[in-house]
Amino acid sequence: MDLPSNKWIVHLLVCCFVVGVNCNSVDKKIYVKLNYTVSCVRLLNATHQIGCQSSLSGNVGVLHVLESEDNLDWVLSSGPNPPYMVILESPLFTRSVMMKLKSGSSRVAGVAVVAPNTNPAGAFSPHTTCPNENSGVYSETYDPAMANCNKTVWNPLGNGLSYEEFDFPIFSLKDDNDTQVIRQCYLDHNRAVNGSRPRYPLCAMQLYSLMFAVTDTATCMRRNDINLSINPEMVCDPLGDYNVWASTRPLNNTAKGHKMWESAVVAAARLDSRSFFFDIAPGAQSGVSGFVALLAAAHALRDVVQEAPPNRTILYTFFQGETFDYIGSSRMVYDMENNQFAVDLDNIHSVLEVGQVGLRNDSKLWLHTDPVSRRNDSVNKEVEDLIANLRLAATNLSVTPEVPTASQPLPPSSFQRFLRARPIPGVVLEDHQSAFTSRFYESMYDNAEYLNVSYPPNLTPEEQLRFVTESAKALTEVATLVARALYRQAGGAETQLVNINADSQTVTQMLYGFLVRTNNSWFQQLIPSDFMSHLTNRPPNLYVGAVQQSSEPTVLVQFLMANLTGSTVNVTQENCQNQREDENDKESRHMYIYMWVQGAVPPNSTQRQGFCVRSTARLSKAVSPAFDLREFTSKDYSTWTESRWKPISGRIFLVASHELEMLTLGVGVGVLLTSLLLTYVISAKADILFSSGREPTNATY
Repeated sequence: MDLPSNKWIVHLLVCCFVVGVNCNSVDKKIYVKLNYTVSCVRLLNATHQIGCQSSLSGNVGVLHVLESEDNLDWVLSSGPNPPYMVILESPLFTRSVMMKLKSGSSRVAGVAVVAPNTNPAGAFSPHTTCPNENSGVYSETYDPAMANCNKTVWNPLGNGLSYEEFDFPIFSLKDDNDTQVIRQCYLDHNRAVNGSRPRYPLCAMQLYSLMFAVTDTATCMRRNDINLSINPEMVCDPLGDYNVWASTRPLNNTAKGHKMWESAVVAAARLDSRSFFFDIAPGAQSGVSGFVALLAAAHALRDVVQEAPPNRTILYTFFQGETFDYIGSSRMVYDMENNQFAVDLDNIHSVLEVGQVGLRNDSKLWLHTDPVSRRNDSVNKEVEDLIANLRLAATNLSVTPEVPTASQPLPPSSFQRFLRARPIPGVVLEDHQSAFTSRFYESMYDNAEYLNVSYPPNLTPEEQLRFVTESAKALTEVATLVARALYRQAGGAETQLVNINADSQTVTQMLYGFLVRTNNSWFQQLIPSDFMSHLTNRPPNLYVGAVQQSSEPTVLVQFLMANLTGSTVNVTQENCQNQREDENDKESRHMYIYMWVQGAVPPNSTQRQGFCVRSTARLSKAVSPAFDLREFTSKDYSTWTESRWKPISGRIFLVASHELEMLTLGVGVGVLLTSLLLTYVISAKADILFSSGREPTNATY
């Protein structure tokens, strides 16, 4: 290729680059992209679908900031520029407003909810009034009088919004600069003044959250099985994750099923939560308070179970997906029934579950039991013994265990799935006697602020991490109670109880990590280096999510459990990662899990000193058995799936009047036609227009 040709190529590339840059610049001048967009997504079960979605190209509407519920008439009937993209301040994000918008959805393009920086004064729970009512133990066959929350409505503040279907997108926006730009755009262009009609151009918003799955779980799973290409498109995934479990005595995890002479006390807590928006599920009261208390209790028992081992094994279990019809607990019970777990149901002696324990208004904790199974004399005796152990454990503590006076069913709890299999003695520990004390059950406001995890001003993140809050002190008392009761229930000596005390420093660090920011110096020490990128400057999202890999909360709880209950062993990093003590060790992997964690940075050094932790903290599958059995319409197991979606985004821009758009289109078409006509004329007359006198071929100079 000659030099002139190369120059032309270079010029062409430069022109393409300039055009691309100019296009990008024009895009930025037209659109303001929203940086923080969290959407409501579509979920499906055996019978129907819930959630939200946009159209194929995204929903576009004229911005309208709803100032009061009385102002809804502008959106639903009188406003001259539908469809509208409604901006809601948090006090207006109620069932009443949302159902009115749903009924007028032909004039509603979408909704954006401005999440406040502080919690509202009132109550907000988008969950139902009777959580998991069709998947627990209380049915028409078990006890009709207690089915469907007939005796106790556990969540009376629930408005059920999370279980409604909306045919438009609903986003959550942070109250930050983006939100200020949206408000200002509305004030400058869209707000009607003195009853006058807003004049063009108007401020508009586009929200994009296209969901792939429709109808129900059976439909979407059937579409998953249709393979019409090399890379088939999946439309939905089962909800699920992994349970975390550990035991005070090592159990051979390779030999599944019944263990002779083994008797285990199950200590349970749930790991997950949810809210209306899939990526904001802090779960402070509904999840964190319970599993932090159980983690601290396990830590308090680490030394005493080695020095004075009780007769029975304590089996710590942290269940995932309990919000969605007890995914994790139903899977563990199913595995126990089918010899797919380290022990079976015959090995289970009793259950102590730690539920919502973070909002004690007084010194009382309530001991909930199942009145139906207690009709069996042997079960009733074991339950009475467990209650007595809990009362004994409270000696010299500021916590008073109480039994509800009225006969009532168990609150929503993982223990119910064990009772569905067989009558097992058990107690569920809660901070409420009947209805939940939480005003924000399963909502985005169930956060650190609601649990009163707060710090004095001007503390650095490191100082906040180590500051023992009042909430941490109260939860430490609960953890001590749980630890002592578990030890006695497992057959430990009463004389050892005084030596069992939870550590408030450990509790406060866990609360900080799970409710403020996971990226802190303590969590960094307890994890492998390849998990560092998962730590963030915000609390983890406790929504269980779709089955793909273990979630951040699951992994963190496993590593915490390993570090808090395990021991440091002097082995090389290679042997540790290969699950062995040395090259000849073939047995330890069946009994223990080995984890190489990165450790702390010593003073005057920049390199962390890693070490190997040996523990019994393992993961087990937390996916509904319905998907293994391919029973997508099952009434016995959870059938919840999550739709897959295109990238979720939002942006605002100015939109011209319809008349101006038509005029612009007409002018554009006219210019196009004129250009085509001129091109045709010039092409037809090219010989005349571009002819020039030619010199004869034999001309010489």
